[in-house]
Amino acid sequence: MVIANTIERSLRELGRKKDFAEIQNWVVGLRDWFGVDHVVYHWVSADGEQFGFGSYPPSWVQHYIDKDYLRVHPVILGCFQRFHPVDWKRLDWSSKSARQFRKDAIDFGVGNQGYSVPIRGPNGQFALFTVSHTCSDNRWADLTMTYQRDIILVAHYLNQKALEVKDGGKQKPSRPLSPREVDSLTYLAMGYGRGQVADMLSISEHTLRAYIESARAKLGALNTTHAVARALSEGQILMGGTVLVEESKWPGKDEALIEKVG
Repeated sequence: MVIANTIERSLRELGRKKDFAEIQNWVVGLRDWFGVDHVVYHWVSADGEQFGFGSYPPSWVQHYIDKDYLRVHPVILGCFQRFHPVDWKRLDWSSKSARQFRKDAIDFGVGNQGYSVPIRGPNGQFALFTVSHTCSDNRWADLTMTYQRDIILVAHYLNQKALEVKDGGKQKPSRPLSPREVDSLTYLAMGYGRGQVADMLSISEHTLRAYIESARAKLGALNTTHAVARALSEGQILMGGTVLVEESKWPGKDEALIEKVG
């Protein structure tokens, strides 16, 4: 549970940030944690407002603005119609503008590899959380496989924090989750599939789905990953095995489960 405990501590640290400057420093710190060249959060609202946090060099940011790359940004255009994480290699780089963007990005040290998580928020908000690096395809495949779940979780948690700070901390509190909703989201946060969670809770997948949907509604979440992020940020769930499966039976006492999550 070293990775899970580390990411949980990092997310709790983010929850204590008060302003954008503190969030910026936290995001830059993720670069070393993931072992990549750059980590970036990029917000684009329906009216064209945009801002972000991250480790891109100022020279690249200014070049991006000067070239008005927002209009032709292949990653933004490619992710706008998607809801799942996207490896940059799967995007369309065939146009002249896309090829020029890619060349410029590599020249400015952004990296030849990238992985972006599309995020959708209230009032037409669209954001991306991206990690990028310079390495071989095989190295990149290993890295994204290792950190995929953490990248997705951080993306939604960070977006929630950005919304909170932008609104002056006036985030509407969520309704408390039921014990079964807590159990369901906690196991999902620990990386288990829905079938596994249903088996561990001795319920059907249909019943599990009902618990998850109920939790999403209470948390005001857009999807399950967003629900996990919000529940973590509010302290309604904890990663690390603190889930009650049955009365007086904790998964930490189950040797098979310890081996699986340890």
